[in-house]
This record gives sequence, structure tokens and C-alpha cells, in this order.
Amino acid sequence: MGMPRHEALKQLTAKGMPYALEEGLIHDRPCRFFSHAPLTLGDLFRDNCSDETFLVFEDQRLTFNQVYESAVALANGLHQTCGVSHGDRVAISMRNYPEWVIAFMAVTSMGATAVAMNALWQSDEIAYGLKHSGSKVLIADGERLARIAALADELDLVIIGTRQTPQTPKVSHFEFSDLLATHMEGNLDWASVGPDDNATIFYTSGSTGHPKGAVSCHRNIISALFSWELDLAARQLELDITAAPPLAQPATLLAVPLFHATGSHAVYLQSYRAQRKMVCMYRWDPDVAVQLIENERISSFVAPAAMTGDLIEAGKRCGADLSSLLSVGGGGAPRAAAQVASIPETFAQAMPSTGWGMTETNAIGTGIGGDEYLNRPTSSGRCSAVLDIEIVDEQGRALAAGERGELRIRGASIIKGYWDRPDANAEAFDGHWLKTGDVAYLDSEGYLFIVDRIKDLVIRGGENIGCAEVEGALLAQPNIIEASVYAVPDPRLGEEVGATLYVEGSVSETALKTVLAEQIAKFKVPRYFQIQHSPLPRIASGKINKRQLRADALKALGIS
Repeated sequence: MGMPRHEALKQLTAKGMPYALEEGLIHDRPCRFFSHAPLTLGDLFRDNCSDETFLVFEDQRLTFNQVYESAVALANGLHQTCGVSHGDRVAISMRNYPEWVIAFMAVTSMGATAVAMNALWQSDEIAYGLKHSGSKVLIADGERLARIAALADELDLVIIGTRQTPQTPKVSHFEFSDLLATHMEGNLDWASVGPDDNATIFYTSGSTGHPKGAVSCHRNIISALFSWELDLAARQLELDITAAPPLAQPATLLAVPLFHATGSHAVYLQSYRAQRKMVCMYRWDPDVAVQLIENERISSFVAPAAMTGDLIEAGKRCGADLSSLLSVGGGGAPRAAAQVASIPETFAQAMPSTGWGMTETNAIGTGIGGDEYLNRPTSSGRCSAVLDIEIVDEQGRALAAGERGELRIRGASIIKGYWDRPDANAEAFDGHWLKTGDVAYLDSEGYLFIVDRIKDLVIRGGENIGCAEVEGALLAQPNIIEASVYAVPDPRLGEEVGATLYVEGSVSETALKTVLAEQIAKFKVPRYFQIQHSPLPRIASGKINKRQLRADALKALGIS
């Protein structure tokens, strides 16, 4: 018999223990952080060098040592050849190539700030991010270089190119591989990098206007990495499980972009201490993913619900050996209860897990997995030990268990703020609390349930309808693979419920409404349906592009 979670956390975080916590300040905010964690990302990289395989991309296979040596060479090249110094911003814009990882290691180890650019941005968006961040150098692949070719002269920065073809416009000042080759004999010898120095700027995919650059220090990010480790150790004590040494090197599939916190933190950065092989995908393709899981003996996979749903469907039809897969993690968007249940049914040994987090929290917040997740498939789990959460009403007053309000969060992983956006900082923070914009409640045991985004509600005749609840009901129906619910303007009620569905086979709208009315209140049943037989469009993070679907639906309905 194990112990309650609060006792497990108390034991694991006591003074002298590997996950000991201490009180201190991060960004002048009171926090709990790990006493024995590496102080900087550079320390994390250096302390975990080995001859184990680290990066796999197509026919490339690189060890932890090889990647570190390349990062040291690039750091020296950035300083000696490109003039990058402590605090300068260096932008990275490319697909999930090994060069992304090498560049990130180099930039953060030398005390500069890595600016993770959205690789799906087009020319004007790239230009905005570079100018807004004040980046001194851009490291980009051929696809991105082609997008900025017409703007290169006005960007006023050093451009380092990689993965170029004969057709790539000649806009780069240096070739990535050449810069490494000319500095491989150097050592990483820099002025001291501190735990509270800026390490990263990740741009959030805002729904309107320009994206905001979320700034994190080294301790913010490392707090997130150790938080995931602590949660796993606490869960093992809860279940009275002793972790056995792995029979083979653990391996993870990188299928989400590195320019999002899930890809960079939960998949990539967590691989160092775990000495985990990371297999990188050029783009998401569930059939290719199934092949890689079988061939590379992948043990873990983390992605949004839409992608894990793809994997489940591909797993069912492919007949491949996926027995190596032990964990299927989620995040970014809630899974339907039916998808949660199907994970252990589809993959012989895999158990589902998920969590709630944001770019602004460095991807941590709450987490849940295994049987507790199967028993609470709509929950995002319990709060990290280095964070505090609360649910508040519109006046900012804390609400009791079961009451719905805005989720707020504070603690060691919370960003410093938004780069050069005092207006956004004033809107996002209330003292030490970050206002998440999520509608949620906590149950009596401390499990978090996200109801919806504050601005992602359908208000029908004065009744608030959570889009996520309706999507869950739809996804529980046979033949419905994906669903997106949104508000449709209505002259009498203000708003009605609309839904776009990706279905297999035929679906009767009349029959569907009848079934839904038996499961959710009638006023929540969609009035309008758009039905298609292909996957719904997604934004870069893998989430369904609800804005596009709603606009398409309104056009089809003749509503302006």
C-alpha cells in the first residue's frame, strides 16, 4: 500500500533529498524551487554528456557527446564570428532538425537568449518576430530563408543558413556546418551565466494581433523539468512502485514542433537527465509515426489530443508491433473520454497521461496519468509542487471546490513577462498571480477540470455553454473522429451552437441531435453542423484551427 500524494511530496522534497525544495525569489516573486537542480541550462547539458544515442533524424544518429561538442563549436562561432554576447537574442527558425537542438544548446549555454520562432510563420510574421525581439542573429533552414529573401536586407542581422538547396535564395552570411567546422577546437569559456538570466523567448500563438514573446529564465525552465521528475517519483510512492532499470535505452518521438513548449520542454529538454533517445519527425504523419515507434522501439509519445487520436487510428489499422510504447502523454487540449479509454486498448503496454500548462508556465501546471486518469478522463490532474493554483470569480475572490471561475497560477516556472509588452504584462498578471484565461474548477481532492477558455464560450439566450463539453459529447459518438464547436450568431438568442465534424462513413444530423439530447442539455446540442470526411485543419501546435472552421461555417451559412 502506498502513501497519499501530499505525504509523498513532503518526503521527496525534504531537506537533503534529491528533490528538496527551498523558498526564494524568482523575478522578485516568492517561489519554491529545487535546491539541487542545475543552475542553468548549460549546466544541464554539460552534466549529461554521454555516448548514448541522443538525436535520430532520418539517417542521422548523434550521441549526447557529439551534439554537445557541436553546440560548443557553434557557441564559439556565434561569439567570435557573429559578435554575439551575453544577453543578445538569437532567433532559431526551422523544422525539427538536429540543428535546432544544437543551436538552442549553444545560445542558452553562452548566456544569450534563444528566440524560438514559429516555423509556420510567413514573411511578415518572421520579420515582426525578429524586429520585435531585437535578434542579432537568425539561424534558419532553407524554407525559412526563402520566406525572408525579399526582406533580408532590411532585417539588419547576421543570417546563418542550414538545410539549403540549390534553389534556396543566397541570403545567409554563414553556413551552419562551416561555422561548426571552423570552431570545433575551441572550448566554451564564457562569463558566468546566472540562473535568473533570460534563457528563452517563446512566441505565443495569440488569436488576434501580433503574438507575444514570453520570456523565461534558466531557473523557470529547469523548475519545470524537475517538476515532471518529482511528479513521477511521487506517483511511484503513491502506488508503492519501485522503478526498475530500463531494459533498453528509453526513446521518445518528437512529433510536435520544438518552437512550442511541449516539444522543447516535455519532449526535448526532459531527454537529457533521462538519457533518452529522441527521434525527430520532419512533419506529422501518423503512418510514419507508427513505423518509427516499431523500428526505433519508442517508449513515450507526447502530443495534443488530435495527434494522439491520429496515432490511435493508425495503430488500429497498421498491425505493427507497438509494444514498446509505455506512455502516451497529452496536453494543449483535452482528450475526449473515449480517446483516453482507447489508449490502453490500442497499445499493449501504454498508459495515458495528460496535463495542463501554458507557454507562460513553461508547460507545467497540473498532471494526471495511469488509472487515476482513466478514472477521471476529463481532469487535467493535480498541481505541481512548485506552483500554486486558485479559482477566482470576476472580482478576484477565491472560490470553493466545485465552483467555476478563472484559473490563476503562480510559482517557480512562471515567465518573467512578455518581451517589450508592458501592456500585456499589466493585463496578464495580478500581483504574483498569472491570469490564465481558462474557466475551471477544482474538486474536493484537488483535481483540476478545465471547462473552457473564458472567450471560448457560446452564450445562448443567457446560458453559458462550454465548447469543450459539447466536443466531448460529439467525440463519444461512433464515426466521429474530430469535432470543433464554436458560436454562430443568432438574431433571437444572441448565439447558437455550431460544430464542424470529421467523420468516417455516414452520420445523420437528425439522429445525432437525438442522441446528444439524451446526453447533454438540449440547449447545448449544436443547431448547425458542417460535416467533412477529412481531418480538421490545425495550427502549428497541433490544435484544431477553430477560428478558420468557424469562419468557413459562417460563410457556408451565409452569415457575415
